[in-house]
Amino acid sequence: MIQSRNITTDLALEAHEFVQEQEQAKGAVQQPDLPGVVVEHAGTQDIKITRVKVTSPTGEASIGKPMGNYVTLEVPRLKENDQVLYEDTCKALSQELVRILNLSEKSTILVVGLGNWNVTPDALGPKVTSGLMVTRHLLEYVPKQVDEGVRPVCAVAPGVLGITGIETGEIVKGIVERIKPDVVIAIDALASRRMERVNTTIQIADTGISPGSGVGNKRMEISLNTLGVPVIAIGVPTVVDAATMANDTIDLVIDSLLNEAQEDKQFYSMLKNIDRNEKYQLIQEVLEPYVGNLIVTPKEIDDVVDRIAKVIANGLNIALHQGITLDDVNRYLQ
Repeated sequence: MIQSRNITTDLALEAHEFVQEQEQAKGAVQQPDLPGVVVEHAGTQDIKITRVKVTSPTGEASIGKPMGNYVTLEVPRLKENDQVLYEDTCKALSQELVRILNLSEKSTILVVGLGNWNVTPDALGPKVTSGLMVTRHLLEYVPKQVDEGVRPVCAVAPGVLGITGIETGEIVKGIVERIKPDVVIAIDALASRRMERVNTTIQIADTGISPGSGVGNKRMEISLNTLGVPVIAIGVPTVVDAATMANDTIDLVIDSLLNEAQEDKQFYSMLKNIDRNEKYQLIQEVLEPYVGNLIVTPKEIDDVVDRIAKVIANGLNIALHQGITLDDVNRYLQ
C-alpha cells in the first residue's frame, strides 16, 4: 500500500498515477516515465489491462510497491449482470494468471480466501473459495476418477484476527508447512482512491499481500519472505474512503458546471485545475473532526461481491486446471 500525503491505495496502477500527478503538479508538460517502473497496456474497451512491472529499488521507492509484477483488469461494467462480459472477464483473468503463475503439470496450489465472511465488503476471499474446484483430496484418494490436466488445488478461508484470535498469516504459514504447496494464491478485498474503480477492478500481483493494509489495519504479511513459497495476490477494491468520494464528487460537479456555464468558464476552469491531491488533503482535514477515517461501500455490495467472487473463482478454475472450460466448471460445481 502507498500512503503519501494521506493518499492510500492498494493498487499499483493508482500508486503509479499518483506519482505522475505529483510530477505534473511540479510543472511537467507530459506524464513522466518513472525510473524502474515499466507500464504496458493491453485488452479491449470493455476489459482494459494494465501491466505495471517494478524492476529496481528506485521504482520500488517511487511508487511504494515491492519489486514485481502487477496486472490490473479494469472492467467498468463488471458490476452489471452481463453474461457475455462475465465470460470474457473470466477468460481474460485466467490468461493473465497463466502468464504470471508458471505452473507445472503436478503443481499443488493453495488458495487462501482472506477477509471476514460476516462483513460483506470484506467477504470476497471466503466467497471465492466456495466457488473453486478443489481437487487435492480427489487426486489423493480417487485419482482414476479425475480427468487428465486437473491439478491438486486446495482452499481455505482462515477468517480474521478478530474472529479467530490468531494472526491470519500464522494460520496460513502452518498450513503451508503441512501441505507444502508450490504456490499460494491469496484473495482479498482492497481499497481504492477513485470511486470508479470500486467493484470494477481486479489486481493480480506476484509480491504477496498485507491483509487490511488498504484501510490502515495492516496485519502479518503473506509473501515469499514469510511463507517460503511464491504468493500471488488477487484483489478487488470494494471500499473507498469518504474524502476520496467527496473529492470525486466535487470533480464531477465542476465538470458539469463547466459544460453548462455560459459565463465564468475561467472560474470553473481554475477550480478544475486545482491539484487533486491538495484538494483531497483539504477535504480530509475538514471531515476528520466529524467522521474520522470513514470507509464507504456501495449499497448494492451484496450482489456485486457475489458476482465478482464468481468471476475470480472461475478465472482461477480455468487457469489452474489444464484444458478446463467454463462449461466444465459449471458441470463440476453442480
